Amino acid sequence: MRLVHFVIGASPGFSGGTNRFLLLLILALVSVSGNAQIDPEQRRLIQLGYNQPLEGKAPIAAYGFYYYNRPGFFQTNLTLRLALAPIYVDAELGISQLIGPHTDVAIGISGGGFADSYSEIRGGGFRQEESFTGHGGDLSASVYHRFNPNYMIPLWAIFRVSGDVAFYERDRKTDPAFEVPEDIQALNFRTGLRLGGREPSLTAPLAMEVSAWYEGVFRTEGNRYGFGEDREVEAQTHRFWTRALLKYTFDPSEQYVDFSITAGTSLEADRFSAYRLGGFLPFSSEFPLSIPGYYFQELSAKRFFLVNGQYAFPLEPEKNWSVSIFGATGMVDYTDGLEQPGDWHSGVGGGITYASPSRSWFVSVVYGYGIDAIRHEKRGANQVGLLFQYDFDAKKRDPLRPFRPEVNPYRSRGGERIFR
Repeated sequence: MRLVHFVIGASPGFSGGTNRFLLLLILALVSVSGNAQIDPEQRRLIQLGYNQPLEGKAPIAAYGFYYYNRPGFFQTNLTLRLALAPIYVDAELGISQLIGPHTDVAIGISGGGFADSYSEIRGGGFRQEESFTGHGGDLSASVYHRFNPNYMIPLWAIFRVSGDVAFYERDRKTDPAFEVPEDIQALNFRTGLRLGGREPSLTAPLAMEVSAWYEGVFRTEGNRYGFGEDREVEAQTHRFWTRALLKYTFDPSEQYVDFSITAGTSLEADRFSAYRLGGFLPFSSEFPLSIPGYYFQELSAKRFFLVNGQYAFPLEPEKNWSVSIFGATGMVDYTDGLEQPGDWHSGVGGGITYASPSRSWFVSVVYGYGIDAIRHEKRGANQVGLLFQYDFDAKKRDPLRPFRPEVNPYRSRGGERIFR
């Protein structure tokens, strides 16, 4: 996903006493409002994430990508944003102030192998015989407009249109009687309003966002597939969702809290356009719907409401080692054909993190327990995971920093196929 959103942030070492939050908020947002809408900061990040269930069999859930942002690409008003994952690329060229002093334009291209693969998970079980491979890509054009350049909190409008193609084929374990969907061509339109935002980094100390979105998917035609054409690809789907979040790091203790509420609904949702909830992979998408202990994207919903929370604290004075606890709870209205008993799902978990003294890299080992996940006709599931981040420019980074959009590295299932 290639939507621009800006962070309110500062380093944990910035002091300010009891008024620190207000001071950071003002300084960071003034810093953002003084910059053009295209990210002026160079970024070179490596992100890795992996989830492993301890019961049952599930699709491999992992991402690994290199994220690069280069302001002044050939000339001062151009910014290149690039994400490279196994056999997948996502790139965007941003042009600052192309339409007006507060409006930027960007042209993007993305695609690669296994980008549109589909894994059927129903009733807590991975149905390999009903899963299949998909390859695809898209071309996009985006407009990012700042409504309030003279105000403290930035309010952005985002408009994006893209042309997508997807090509499907059988996986080696797809049932011979199961017909895969016909190839799909679609026109996608997305628009939204975002107040504030979150930086695409797990170490960003401060963030705040309130946003609302609409996305329409218009395929050239609908079609049927499956066993005796028992499933449908809708000709068009409409999705509406909203998110509110807050992350705050306390100084000097470097404890932090991270809380979010996300809710969405849809019209004419099918398996490809449903909301997918489950797992704990923070960069699985721009709007990750995490529930610890569940398989990644285990639940498919046409409507949902989800609350996530996390608290972390250092273990020793140097603050290299820290512990976190997290949880999620929410209600799901299932996509047709993927229903299961109970519409409320919750999960809890915790992790231990080591960060290098320079804060250039860190690694986290996490555990999650899915309280309501179905496994072998019983409730409860266990999961372990690994998260890693390396920031090549951590030592150079300005503590008050605007940023560029998140991407969806998980769309490349190249790692899944390699490890299989």
